[in-house]
Amino acid sequence: MPHDNASHSTSPNASFKIAIALNVLIVAIETVSGFYAHSVALLADAGHNLTDVFLLVFALGANLLAARPPTARRTYGYRRTTILAALLNAVIILITTSAIIYGAIQRLTSPVQVNGQAVWMVASLAIVLNAVSAMLFNRHRKHDLNARAAFLHLAGDAAASSGVLVAGLVIVSTGALWVDPAVSMIIAVVIAFATWSVLRDSFNLAADAVPAHIDSAAIEAYLRSVEGVSEVHDLHIWAMSTTHVVLTAHLVIPERSVEDDLLFSISRVLHDRYGVEHTTLQVERGAPGCELADEHVI
Repeated sequence: MPHDNASHSTSPNASFKIAIALNVLIVAIETVSGFYAHSVALLADAGHNLTDVFLLVFALGANLLAARPPTARRTYGYRRTTILAALLNAVIILITTSAIIYGAIQRLTSPVQVNGQAVWMVASLAIVLNAVSAMLFNRHRKHDLNARAAFLHLAGDAAASSGVLVAGLVIVSTGALWVDPAVSMIIAVVIAFATWSVLRDSFNLAADAVPAHIDSAAIEAYLRSVEGVSEVHDLHIWAMSTTHVVLTAHLVIPERSVEDDLLFSISRVLHDRYGVEHTTLQVERGAPGCELADEHVI
């Protein structure tokens, strides 16, 4: 039967809930202030923070679904929803940044008076709140694609708000109204660039590619190095969720009797050294015409 290691990564649900509350607050403040100050940069920042609210809500919902136990029909449960959430969020953010760029171009051709003081004051508050939100995911981001997406976009929001702050100060100092839409365009481009890696990785995981942090060549070399193993075939590695890596493989062991201890030992090494959470191994003798005569699956 399959061996599923018990030590799964802890889902950062508390971080998602706090970050959602902080980002809703940012969106409300920047939206009201953006209309008051006639600042497209503030409204662009608010729009991106709104997409982050959706990102965080989708990711939290996916984590809660992933924690539900498997059923007879969904034998792996709902773990894959975390990958779909990351993919959906990346697509939404890229659409939003395109809209921001379009609005900024229109504002460049038809500039309006902007209240620079209100812009930089609100941006200062947004920087603090975004930085706090980003740090909530710092310790989770190396092992969870949704947490990494949240960290990148919240850190990007802090950087974007810094750009808005600079724009406000420049407008107060020089009266250069073009700075406001120009900064919003820069913000959108930077966000889109940062989002691309999440889109690429989430699409690859949805298509059952080997996760980027997994060294499949090293894993195959290890399996071939196990005493008694003469051949490794049908090796498959994919992600069941943004944190849960699955492996299946056939091991040809012709000269020795296979005991459970050996298979559990291999599974432990795959988990501890290579980050594979769930391992299924099929052992074969490899004799001609007897491929299925002596199988041991764990």
